[in-house]
Amino acid sequence: MTPQLLLTAEEAYPAFERAALGASDRIVMGFRIFDPMTKLRSEEACEIGDDWVDFMVHLLRKGIDIDLTLSDFDPIVSPEMHELTWASIRKTCAIAELAGDAGKRLQVRADMHPARVGWMTASMLWPRVRSELTEIREILNDLDPAIRHARFRDLPGLTSWLKLNDDGFVEQYAGGPFPLHPVSHHQKLAVIDGRILYIGGLDLNPRRYDTPRHHRPGEETWHDIQLMIEGPVAEAAEAHLRRFSEASRAKAPPPEQRDGLRLTMSVGREDPVVAFGPEPTCSGLNDALVEGVRSARKLLYFETQFFRDQALAEIIAEAGRADPDLEVLFILPAAPEDVAFDNRTKVDARFGEYLQAACVDKVNEAFGGRAFFASPAQPREAPLDKRDTRACFHGSPLIYVHAKLAIFDRRSVLVSSANMNSRSLHWDTEAGVLVEDEEFARHALGRALGHWCRDRQPDFDAPLVPQIRDLAEIDAVRQPENRETYLLPYDVEVAREFGTYLPGIPDELV
Repeated sequence: MTPQLLLTAEEAYPAFERAALGASDRIVMGFRIFDPMTKLRSEEACEIGDDWVDFMVHLLRKGIDIDLTLSDFDPIVSPEMHELTWASIRKTCAIAELAGDAGKRLQVRADMHPARVGWMTASMLWPRVRSELTEIREILNDLDPAIRHARFRDLPGLTSWLKLNDDGFVEQYAGGPFPLHPVSHHQKLAVIDGRILYIGGLDLNPRRYDTPRHHRPGEETWHDIQLMIEGPVAEAAEAHLRRFSEASRAKAPPPEQRDGLRLTMSVGREDPVVAFGPEPTCSGLNDALVEGVRSARKLLYFETQFFRDQALAEIIAEAGRADPDLEVLFILPAAPEDVAFDNRTKVDARFGEYLQAACVDKVNEAFGGRAFFASPAQPREAPLDKRDTRACFHGSPLIYVHAKLAIFDRRSVLVSSANMNSRSLHWDTEAGVLVEDEEFARHALGRALGHWCRDRQPDFDAPLVPQIRDLAEIDAVRQPENRETYLLPYDVEVAREFGTYLPGIPDELV
């Protein structure tokens, strides 16, 4: 199978469904989010049912073993994600019941990365975390009793500190310090029969569904990229899925990175005192980025949700200073999702923006006019109630970039779950594939830029950055409905003004 680059869920979800339908033995999966209520999209799967509940029942009854590991999250720091995980676990267990005897073929588990904040650090954070716990309790108690009970059921990690009293209200019965888990399994991949690998940045739920036309409301856009590839790399990925949990607990060595598979992995520190995070054990994705940057001579192309790793930014800057022919083109969202759509202004969001502004400035200073940072927006006017928020960019709803794509010199392509931030490159469990094939690299670059330029292909024999900059800057002064591309110049000044430096806090936290 020639590798397939799948742009947005409109392409990825049907391809995943068809690959799963072709399974003869097993499907092994690891996702950050996997909602079985997600609607089916391929014609073949829609003949079976409406959603992944119907689909998985069909696969089980067909004799396919399904093994799913879902990421779990710290219940106080990330209660929404923790709740989402356990709601999905409950739905998946219901699938096993619906499948009858075939339900024995389904294995599902929630796995939280074992790394914890050191006890001294946790003690210092106690007042802050206690206030977060109080906020969760108050939110639950403001709900209708039936909804409160249902939501509390899907927050099992909070039962060490919260309980429902006889009147049906949530009350706190235990204090801290709290065993905070700052790390997660962020990977998104599935392996069919040990033969076909589906991997990238895309989870499975209705929120992630978008199309290359990006015509949904701004808060529902979700540009992502998956890779479908066949061969030995699929075997390596399945071996990773079967042992990453033990490896993160230091009960097994890190999985082997071979045949293009690249990983980020870490383990919890023994007897931590002041530690904020884990001990890195696998840096394959960071190494692939560094090697790709240092070997590039003409073009670096990146699509990433975050660009916050200052060490990587310096390596890119060094490459730009060393080679006057090297260009770099970044596609970034105009604002982080929680800032744009949830109006988050807490210090973690501000710290992330501080880091991104620093990284962008570092690269721009080194490359000068050979660097360009672009952010996509829909070619239509934003609703009036969004005009003064960061969900609006140059008068339009932004297109949220969640893809994790790197192309080096039209020579190799890296598709993964890892953003270009220190968390993804050093702490979280991440997985990707490096494809070293010039024909595929040219194809991937053409598809990516053709998508953003709305099928106006640039001249690939000429420097790309001036072409993309001209298109974006011209579109920035046009009325939204008259724009020819999706791309506009990224506004680093907004990130710089919003950002806040947090001394002593590791960059990996955001």
